[in-house]
Amino acid sequence: MLFNSIDFAIFLPLCFVIYWFFLNNNIKYQNLFIAFSSYIFYAWWDWRFLSLIFVSTAIDFYVGKKIYISKVKKIRKKLLILSLFINIGLLCFFKYYNFFLDNFVDAFSFFGLSFEAKSLSIILPVGISFYTFQTISYSIDIYKKKIKPSDDFISFVAFVSFFPQLVAGPIERAANLLPQFHKKRIFSYEIASDGMRQILWGLFKKIVIADNCAVFVNEIFANYSDYSSSTLFLGAVFFAFQIYGDFSGYSDMAIGTAKLFGFHLMQNFSFPYFSRDIAEFWRRWHISLSTWFRDYIYIPLGGSRVSEIKKIRNIFIIFIVSGFWHGANWTFIIWGLLNAVYFLPLMFLNKNRDNLNVIAKNKNLPNLKELTSVIFTFFLTVIAWIFFRSENVAKAISYIISLFDLSIFTLPQIISPKIDMIYTYFMLLIFLIFEWLNRDKCFGLDIKTYSSKTRWFLYLFFVLLIMFFGVFKNDTFIYFQF
Repeated sequence: MLFNSIDFAIFLPLCFVIYWFFLNNNIKYQNLFIAFSSYIFYAWWDWRFLSLIFVSTAIDFYVGKKIYISKVKKIRKKLLILSLFINIGLLCFFKYYNFFLDNFVDAFSFFGLSFEAKSLSIILPVGISFYTFQTISYSIDIYKKKIKPSDDFISFVAFVSFFPQLVAGPIERAANLLPQFHKKRIFSYEIASDGMRQILWGLFKKIVIADNCAVFVNEIFANYSDYSSSTLFLGAVFFAFQIYGDFSGYSDMAIGTAKLFGFHLMQNFSFPYFSRDIAEFWRRWHISLSTWFRDYIYIPLGGSRVSEIKKIRNIFIIFIVSGFWHGANWTFIIWGLLNAVYFLPLMFLNKNRDNLNVIAKNKNLPNLKELTSVIFTFFLTVIAWIFFRSENVAKAISYIISLFDLSIFTLPQIISPKIDMIYTYFMLLIFLIFEWLNRDKCFGLDIKTYSSKTRWFLYLFFVLLIMFFGVFKNDTFIYFQF
């Protein structure tokens, strides 16, 4: 069930009415209803994988309790390893089995040896990378005695399967989300209104920005040898906005939907394309995943409090793992490697934490140095995204090589339909203006401090933009494949 579908437009109000008007005074029934609704939401894609998420949930609930009550360190460690083995094992089988198998066969062929193996027709369960990381962190945090395990199985089921963020995050920590299932939720008009604003902004980013950019991205990347360098660069820039609008749009809708039910989810994007260096970009892009890798891989490896060689090792590990998390393709791994290379100079010069505040704070416009830094960082990001978007490494390299010829100084070619391309430029301009004006807030339409008349004018304005310029094809979200 997609957030931008008619199905969800019926599902959400129905859940909202039942949740607040019929179950408002009973937390247990509310949690049970959330768990039930979340399983229906997930079954809309493929009901067969409900057993997978339920088994994963049940195992981690049981293992978490056993880890907590055990006083023997070896037993606690074995239980944690069991949880990790099951969760990571399931993830690797569904997501990486054919990748490892194909590369194993290629390695044998490279040495002149023959090895035959058949790939399996494996369907990737939607959201498995997200809810798996959520349950893994739960077990690890209990092992490290940072949290206590849940005693309420229904609440834990609701926590793991919470439908707003089930299939594409944010990847929530138990310390933040799980206690919210144990507290009485009281309806707040202000919070619900803020949630609706964030849903509206997410819809605009997905339907108007991402899906319009996708039309031209698909054409340019599929036929890149037919286009000039300037057009290829435009295609790469459009993809940068497509993936940002698509994924952060989903996160906005997820966070906004959670607010409707009285829950607070972590911010997942914080205006990353206004970053002044790559380190700042990664503090603002897919925050729930970046902080997950920081807390559960980077810091346990020693973080930055180790020798220079180990620092380099740690940086490459988290970026390679991040790339591999996104998919079983060498393009993602090289995308991760490239971002590690971008990051290293900042680390060597101790400049990776120079830009912690919002850009041009308390000013209308950035200064020349800030503007130059933003443009350069965006350029580096766009080049890296080419690997992310391409079908294979060879095509990505060919695309990048084609960028650097004299036609880069020409105007981009017009791609049919011409009028739609002009509209897309205009929508991107509106998008960037609102992102910039509200860059110190949680999302681009965070306008609760505006006057009532201004707010309602802007609501109507964005609804009309969605109606007239939105792409209504119910296209899936990019990150559903991860």
